[in-house]
Amino acid sequence: MNLVVLTPSRQIFEGEITSVKVPGISGQFEILKGHAPIVSALEEGVITVRDVGGYSQTYGITKGFVEVLGKEVALLVQEAEVSVSYTHLRAHET
Repeated sequence: MNLVVLTPSRQIFEGEITSVKVPGISGQFEILKGHAPIVSALEEGVITVRDVGGYSQTYGITKGFVEVLGKEVALLVQEAEVSVSYTHLRAHET
């Protein structure tokens, strides 16, 4: 699925992902492939984006909205800041 993260002044992220965790106003939730269409308010917190290569990036955000429609996910937030952590999650190796 494709994710775009936008603030009023710039695009923070755009690309293919496998999942994104967001801070909903009723608690954190994760969006995976096949998620039902939704529009939800977001509160200040952290989003975690996992790309198709297995890399995970976190962003601090202020309040905003998330919209999921088909294979498109849009995060519209007032502000976003890239975290310094960037990790690669590997499948179990033998």
